[in-house]
Amino acid sequence: MDEIALGLELSRVNFIWAVEFTEDTGFWSLPEEFLKRGPWNGRGLVIDGWAPLAKILCHESLGGFMSSCEWNSVMECVMFGVPVVALPMDLDQPVNARLVENSGVGVEVLREADGRLRREVLAEAIRRVVVEDAGEGVRLAAAAMRAVLAEKKDEEIHEVVKELLGLVDNN
Repeated sequence: MDEIALGLELSRVNFIWAVEFTEDTGFWSLPEEFLKRGPWNGRGLVIDGWAPLAKILCHESLGGFMSSCEWNSVMECVMFGVPVVALPMDLDQPVNARLVENSGVGVEVLREADGRLRREVLAEAIRRVVVEDAGEGVRLAAAAMRAVLAEKKDEEIHEVVKELLGLVDNN
């Protein structure tokens, strides 16, 4: 958690970080130097617990979303056209992170050989996705994927309406 906190700060981008702290990992378990500098030069907000993901993802000022790549979170990002900074932990998350990167809608944060995360690598991935010119392709791909999904959704709704009208006409 220390490397995530310090990586967010090092990225110098605005952030909302929702963390489910436990009794063992309370807010005060964040790095002391991170807490001393809070509220992170007006750039950051740390929320203990749940945050309204859909409300955050649909906000026009959002530049990216750091995700552990649970399937539902990935799909919500894609539906809202938000680029992903993929930070997988376990289970299906590494596979989902590769899908995010291979489809061009995000960037996976690479870890050390022993699995450790480095704040500099995280900060670089965040900046690349959110603000740097190198991330323009990711941002465009996320927006394009959103458009494709919106079009497909409309097509499917039209098909359902057709089928329902057909049922009404047949009765």
